[in-house]
Amino acid sequence: MDAFTDFPILWSVLFGLLGLAVGSFLNVLIDRLPEGKSILSPGSHCQACGRSLSIADLIPVFSYLWLKGRCRTCGVKLPLRLPLVELATGALFALLFWRFGFSAELAVSLFYGCLFLVIMVIDLERGLILNKLTYPAMAAALIFGLALSDSEIVPSIGSAAAGGGLGLATFLLIVIVSRGGMGFGDVKLAALAGLVVGFPSVFVAILLAVLTGGLVAVALLATGKRSGKQAIPFGPYLALAAFSALLWGQAIFDWYIGLF
Repeated sequence: MDAFTDFPILWSVLFGLLGLAVGSFLNVLIDRLPEGKSILSPGSHCQACGRSLSIADLIPVFSYLWLKGRCRTCGVKLPLRLPLVELATGALFALLFWRFGFSAELAVSLFYGCLFLVIMVIDLERGLILNKLTYPAMAAALIFGLALSDSEIVPSIGSAAAGGGLGLATFLLIVIVSRGGMGFGDVKLAALAGLVVGFPSVFVAILLAVLTGGLVAVALLATGKRSGKQAIPFGPYLALAAFSALLWGQAIFDWYIGLF
């Protein structure tokens, strides 16, 4: 009996639970990397009162609900982002396992999914796209291109290089034309996106990012939630578009070309 083929829903649920735990670790990265702190020590603690958290405080999602979103000791309100990242990571793990099963594609897609989630949240909260995330990820994308080029979702090294170059050139031009309307962190992220999805899927990533980012920006300005002088982070839209293109970019590109 093949446990996976006979019980795919059960395995997906189990991977979803694993994702909840991984989401807790992603929250540590989101909190500490922008501040240059170690992700290993000290252990998890309340940032307000400094109390070390017990196992009961660290159960993904459940602890937040049980404690009503507050520290057990000092009562400070905990960010809603904590359970949301855990839930998003759990859903990501479950859905990707449902699609890929035990495979190299699963490992690659989980790596990029977690990476882009961390980049998205840090940029939303801090307005930063960290070199310590983008540069190692670029190296990983090139390694994947060399080792797994026959994979369903990993482009060949040539395709990755072409995609990375196109992403870099496109957003560098935008930075020059906009005269500071977009940061160089976005340029590096665009280069990473191109390396991840390759050519021609990089076109899909760029188009999705521009469309979603533009629509959200218009909506925020129209509702008065942002003024024309306030910067709107573009990294989250580019990261989400890159991950979407990783999974469906070639299919979207072929569909679009088929319209003509």
